[in-house]
Amino acid sequence: MRAFFWLILRRELRLALRRPLEALLPVVFFVVAASLFPLGIGPEPATLRHIAPGVLWVGALLATLLSLNLLWGADWQDGSLDQLLLAGQPAWLLALAKAAGHWLTHGLPLLLAAPLLGLMFGLPAAPLGLLWLGLLLGTPVLSLLGAFGAALTLGLRAGGLLNLLIVLPLAMPALIFGSGAVGAFEAGLPVGGHYSLLGALLLATLLGAPPATGAALRIAVA
Repeated sequence: MRAFFWLILRRELRLALRRPLEALLPVVFFVVAASLFPLGIGPEPATLRHIAPGVLWVGALLATLLSLNLLWGADWQDGSLDQLLLAGQPAWLLALAKAAGHWLTHGLPLLLAAPLLGLMFGLPAAPLGLLWLGLLLGTPVLSLLGAFGAALTLGLRAGGLLNLLIVLPLAMPALIFGSGAVGAFEAGLPVGGHYSLLGALLLATLLGAPPATGAALRIAVA
């Protein structure tokens, strides 16, 4: 099982290297979307610092959703998904490996871009570090939920829109706790509870999303 996981993960990384524009598009969207807010709201430093956590979290969520269209679609169209499901390995392991590959190729670049955008909004070092920690815990949740939503809508018309409607409500707790941690810190309140809830959410998603995704894949290719 471990060998199968690493095989799928290496495959995802090689495919991402062959299609660098697909991996860069969510990051470009993230940077452009976040950069538009100062232009629309104005250059007031206090206002920008106040909205920065929510803006960056919403941008990360939308950028992740933007990158989900081909998570299963390409493998389903060329028949690779059928072969992978017939390999004699658990479907949840395939789902976990694909979600891990998605996070490494799409979520990790968002993490690298977030500090620069936070500095653009004028966030001090401590809130910026808290924001980054929240994204570190939250972006894997987005990838796991996105893989589940993409599997549920695989092969359906307007699957991208349906995926959006499925994943957005499920991802709201991560967005609330992640951005709320920075707000709590700036208000002088303890932030440990927010990160505990984010960690619990990550653990619950890690345990629950791959089996649900595997079941959805089995149904989609049946």
